[in-house]
Amino acid sequence: MGLSRHSNTPPLHYSISGGIVDFSDQLLQYVLSGLTVGLVYAAIALGFTLIFNATEIINLAQGEFVMLGGMCAVFFLAATGMPLILAVIAAVIVVALVGGALGKAAVHRLQKASQISLIIITVGASIFLKGCAMLLWGKDALLLPAFSEGDSVAVGGATMVPQDFWVFGITGLMVLAFYLLYERTTLGKAMKAAAVNKHGARLVGINVNSIVVWAFVLSAAMGAVGGIIIAPKTLTSYDVGTMLGLKGFCAAVFGGLGSGGGAIVGGLTLGVLESLGAGTDYGAYKDAIAFTVLLLILFVKPTGLFGGGARDG
Repeated sequence: MGLSRHSNTPPLHYSISGGIVDFSDQLLQYVLSGLTVGLVYAAIALGFTLIFNATEIINLAQGEFVMLGGMCAVFFLAATGMPLILAVIAAVIVVALVGGALGKAAVHRLQKASQISLIIITVGASIFLKGCAMLLWGKDALLLPAFSEGDSVAVGGATMVPQDFWVFGITGLMVLAFYLLYERTTLGKAMKAAAVNKHGARLVGINVNSIVVWAFVLSAAMGAVGGIIIAPKTLTSYDVGTMLGLKGFCAAVFGGLGSGGGAIVGGLTLGVLESLGAGTDYGAYKDAIAFTVLLLILFVKPTGLFGGGARDG
């Protein structure tokens, strides 16, 4: 299930009647759409990065945090009559608590289980969360209202809807918060220390178990925000997390697993490539682009574009 479910943009073809102008406008439209989608992938990839840097495990339940964000926001809005902003905040808090619970489970097993066992635990958590969502909200797709109403805005020869600007703005704030967390806060510096050497971090008084839980909480919150900002454009349902999680993982690996900057570049690149692919006659296979990119990177440079060195957060 891709993010362009409601895209009505025609295939990317050169138009004889319109000439180069029509082609360039269409190309710009696909690039802007790809950047919007790519920012969501980048947010998911940053969630993978947070947990990987703290635990060296890959949280395959990250996509379900994205799904829960959108589904919980719709639930709070419809069932309680909350204003949209309060429904969004409540949804992020609930998903962060779910992430914290999963982090507690990981901490409990961290000293006793291998990394592959912990990854399998996250797979089980993903299946469990998806099943709970299906039982609670059913299988129908749900729509979260747009954050603001208004007409489309012309950008060059392309158009953007108001929700696109919310995606750009909120994701930009998350990226800034991610940077400030690692560079300017005690918690972020403790995360970096635990990532480099857990035993050494313990010796200087860092509570590594607490760091792991916080990593899951923050990762879940970021995933929830990603699911919320894209839900008005694509709908949300109990099963959207699987594909979104996989694409976020591909973006993280593409940029270099453990690299915050790589996650952003990987997400944006993947989003643009997917959008351009959707505009061809082979658009039905656009979801395969993420996995093709992943395979190419694993063959050519397994550490990703910015991998291979110390993890930078």
